[in-house]
Amino acid sequence: MVVYGFVVAAVVFAIAAVVIGREARRLDALPPRPVFDMDQAVAWVADHLPFDVSAVLSHDDVRRIIDWNLEYFRSKGVGGNGQSAHVQGPVIVGGAETVDYVLRRAEALGASYTPAQVHAVLDAQMSYLEVIGAVGPEAPPEEMTG
Repeated sequence: MVVYGFVVAAVVFAIAAVVIGREARRLDALPPRPVFDMDQAVAWVADHLPFDVSAVLSHDDVRRIIDWNLEYFRSKGVGGNGQSAHVQGPVIVGGAETVDYVLRRAEALGASYTPAQVHAVLDAQMSYLEVIGAVGPEAPPEEMTG
């Protein structure tokens, strides 16, 4: 009876080892999922701003602009956690519409940023998102007109 117990335990252990090993190899083959860390993003963006912009904007300003840009992303159906609304076709964000959104939000709260400052922060933020693998490449011109 004890022998059967050891045999059963050995078979269960062998099956578990095979399944765990297979899953570990499968997960190892997948690229890591990008993780957006706000503190890291603010520091990276602030470090990659042109001098004339970084001389005027504080890290708090950069954080506020990034927050508003992420708010804009969510309004366009881009989720912050890998989940998003079911949107037909590619989601294209960026450009003057995004800058206008951020400037309207800033004006509503009494903050004054120039379009050039906002554009510089948003460009650096998009570069950061590309570096961490959170966004794809820029859309071809024919997709941007749709």
